[in-house]
Amino acid sequence: MLKEFREFIARGNAMDMAVGIIIGAAFTAIVTSLVDDLVNPLIGIFVGGVDFSAISFGIGDAQFMVGNFINAVIKFLIIAFVVFMLVRTVNKLSRLGRAEEPPAPEAPAAPTAEELLAEIRDTLKAR
Repeated sequence: MLKEFREFIARGNAMDMAVGIIIGAAFTAIVTSLVDDLVNPLIGIFVGGVDFSAISFGIGDAQFMVGNFINAVIKFLIIAFVVFMLVRTVNKLSRLGRAEEPPAPEAPAAPTAEELLAEIRDTLKAR
């Protein structure tokens, strides 16, 4: 089992996945700062200084932090948009990098019924 695990880790897929997770965690910190420090204050200007993280309501001892949820949705939308743009760009670049496929050679035209009949006639005459 240890050998299988070593082979799994040595494959490129596991390393690529690990790098992606690490970069994703770092990117999450950047997006969190973007939303908390830039986007929310900008939205606050237009809606009268509302701080989303302060929006909450309580029922009994339970406190529902609606503002934190709104912040999480904004962060998700920003990350989803960035990933969309990244995938879109990679797809465009991969299409540009792909060589144009040469046109397939045309198959020889099938003989017409008259040509087939003439060939059969000539074969019969030769016998």
